[in-house]
Amino acid sequence: MARRFWSSASFGKRQEYVAIAELLRRGFDVYQTLVDDKGIDCIVRRENNGELRYLDIQVKARSKDCSPRNAGRFAGMEVPNPRPNYYFIFYSEHIDAYWEIPSLDLISIASQNKKGKNKGKYSVNLSNLRATGAVVPSPRFDRYKNSFHLIEEALM
Repeated sequence: MARRFWSSASFGKRQEYVAIAELLRRGFDVYQTLVDDKGIDCIVRRENNGELRYLDIQVKARSKDCSPRNAGRFAGMEVPNPRPNYYFIFYSEHIDAYWEIPSLDLISIASQNKKGKNKGKYSVNLSNLRATGAVVPSPRFDRYKNSFHLIEEALM
């Protein structure tokens, strides 16, 4: 049991680093936070025509070890202070895909829990499970799938 928790916790951290590496590969300056108590895993900075622009980034990931029906399900998420410069990067290992979603879009496309222990928190399912058992990205979110250009555009 302890090994399973360790594996799950380390998967999330590893995926943060992978997402950060992808941002670096695309030429962004990336600054990691020491503590994730504000819902920010890293900050991306870009200078554009002498003006500095910043985006706060939260990374969420789902392991291939989860049930296929949950491969793209991100539930119980807090979205503190949704704003134009706050983005979520989601990753599903089942699909091997990223979704880059602005926080203002996320709160409009996700479901907000109305009761229970996760009241007020958000949930979104970015994948579909086919009758064959295959997990595929939900076409509803194609605009965000592997769309790092959205981050680029937000920094312009």
